[in-house]
Amino acid sequence: MARTRLAALAATATAATVALTALTGCGAADMTRQASPYADAKGSRTVTLSVQSWVGAQANVAVAQYLLEHELGYRVDTVQIDEVPAWDALSQGRVDAILEDWGHPDQEKRYVEDKATIKAGGELGVTGHIGWFVPTYFAEQHPDVTDWKNLNKYANDFRTAESGGKGQLMDGSPSYVTNDKALVKNLGLDYQVVFAGSEAAQITQIKQFAKEKKPFLSYWYKPQWLFEKVPMTEVKLPEHQEGCDADTEKVACAYPHTPLRKFLNARFADGGGDAAAFLKKFRWTTEMQNDVSLMIAEEKLAPQEAAARWVKENEATWRTWLPS
Repeated sequence: MARTRLAALAATATAATVALTALTGCGAADMTRQASPYADAKGSRTVTLSVQSWVGAQANVAVAQYLLEHELGYRVDTVQIDEVPAWDALSQGRVDAILEDWGHPDQEKRYVEDKATIKAGGELGVTGHIGWFVPTYFAEQHPDVTDWKNLNKYANDFRTAESGGKGQLMDGSPSYVTNDKALVKNLGLDYQVVFAGSEAAQITQIKQFAKEKKPFLSYWYKPQWLFEKVPMTEVKLPEHQEGCDADTEKVACAYPHTPLRKFLNARFADGGGDAAAFLKKFRWTTEMQNDVSLMIAEEKLAPQEAAARWVKENEATWRTWLPS
């Protein structure tokens, strides 16, 4: 399952600008017709990375950019593009790499298997999972809320002014890939999906609910640094089985656990020299990603400042990514 498709920003940006824009919830223009002029240039010492709007993906790019520039001597451009259009851009060479893909089987078949314009770049080392979550303080008071079969019992507790008399299931953006509307319908739940608008807006709402100790039910995902600030407990949906989500109109099962992967433009993968070799070897843990994400999101460090701090403290890890 794909994680999200966030609306892309209106210009090519440095990683710092991307992070600031994502965290303030701004931006909405389509970047599919734009790219770095250096992408896919033969012999170029410039790498162009696709960066998604969620802060974990920004952490990947920040560290990769820092090491490519400071250890390998490349210039790094970043372009923020919606998830599926990013595959188109990658295929055409308008970006060189995607560092965090949450699973796009249709795109993978088209570009990796059929057209051979994209190559797999290996696993990121992080496993992603989407789910429905309630605040742990509410789950401790009402333990049975963690079973989806009991959600209707709590619909009134989760009702808001925006949910039209039903319980609110808070999602991020209408552009996210999500099965939530189908799940609500197919599981017979008395809930309304309400979109916050972006990851940043959703975080703001979750923090406000938590500050006031109010109950909420939210689409959310791991890894995500917010769990360290607002403890949340997952609601168990019907067990995910292979193929249970193939028909998005009939889906009635939980989201899968997805090993996150990297993909490279095929020409770049074969001829990108040290940069391509480095990105293939780039692999870290959920904890490492969250460390950098927290610096960006909570400590308000610029992504390159966060990356510099992480690089200074984790040389034994990143040295193994450098080409021998």
